[in-house]
Amino acid sequence: MSMRNVQVVLGVLFGVAVFLFLDYALPSRETVRITNTYNKLTDLNWSNRIFYASARTGTVENAQGSRDVRFIDTVRPNGKPLVYRNEDTGLIWPPYFKYDSSNLHAVAGDLRSTADNPRWVSVTSYGWRNDLLTIFPNAISITPVAGPGERPTNWPALMILVILGVLLALFWRAWNRFREARISPAVTRAERRLQRMDARADRARDRLGAEAREARGRFRGWVQSWRPPRR
Repeated sequence: MSMRNVQVVLGVLFGVAVFLFLDYALPSRETVRITNTYNKLTDLNWSNRIFYASARTGTVENAQGSRDVRFIDTVRPNGKPLVYRNEDTGLIWPPYFKYDSSNLHAVAGDLRSTADNPRWVSVTSYGWRNDLLTIFPNAISITPVAGPGERPTNWPALMILVILGVLLALFWRAWNRFREARISPAVTRAERRLQRMDARADRARDRLGAEAREARGRFRGWVQSWRPPRR
């Protein structure tokens, strides 16, 4: 595999990693109807512990690694369920500085409704929902909306993406300047040095070849000098 292909593969992997990171950490908004709120003893293990709040936020686990987690059951306008967890984030990543999980749970309980008399809300959250790993997005805030068709603009995510885009553009500009000022001249000097080394190696190889041919000629002459003259 050439160096160019290696760079392409590494670039693709880096892009996928950045996309997954942003997809998990950035806030998302979903219009849903709350159907239930409850606490559940949840088992945490090596496969899903990283997707739950850090123990440093004040959460308590028992000796078996189980944690009492608040959950919010919701239903989307299309009838598909979506379950949220409700945990404090504290000052730990991601930096949502959430300390009001108890208050949010009370708000969610007050906004519960039935299919016959629905009350629609917009839930801001981060994270993924995965049945296999038993992970849930973490609810950050809940805001009532007029109906199931209302989709509030996700301004926090847009602002973060704009800031990241500006920072990326500034970094790219600084990197190009650094590359033109330092890296490109160094690469050019290295290439010229390699070309000179190749040229010296070619001259040395030619000289050795000539000396070898000359030595073979002298050796043949010496061997022929020992042969008896032909009659």
